[in-house]
Amino acid sequence: MGCAGMTGIRHGKDERFLRASRDINYVKQHGRRLSTALFNLLVCKIDGTNTRIGIVVGKRFGLAVRRNRAKRLFRELTRQVSEHLTEGYALVVFPKREALGLPFERLKAAWCSTLRRQGLCRDEGDSSPIS
Repeated sequence: MGCAGMTGIRHGKDERFLRASRDINYVKQHGRRLSTALFNLLVCKIDGTNTRIGIVVGKRFGLAVRRNRAKRLFRELTRQVSEHLTEGYALVVFPKREALGLPFERLKAAWCSTLRRQGLCRDEGDSSPIS
């Protein structure tokens, strides 16, 4: 099930991120769910736009310090892979507590691996998505 009908996505100062709750809710309702040991990911195909990522960390995750750290980690992961993302998708990531216990490089490897398996990320020297 795709989200190809998604229109009216707001574009802010940093177009890599989904920030509007209506956009995140749309992906929650229409996206395809993937689950890993470190995060859950919702993937939704959208019409002709850059791939954008929303990060959702609920209060069940823990204290504000831990929630903010999880958001910072996944924002940085997004920044580092943004130029390699396949266009036309909206992603919403739900970090798990286990992600905070890993070194950043291992978390990045898991993030990139998951995106590549889903065809959402290209290798650095390749312009086509990796399947």
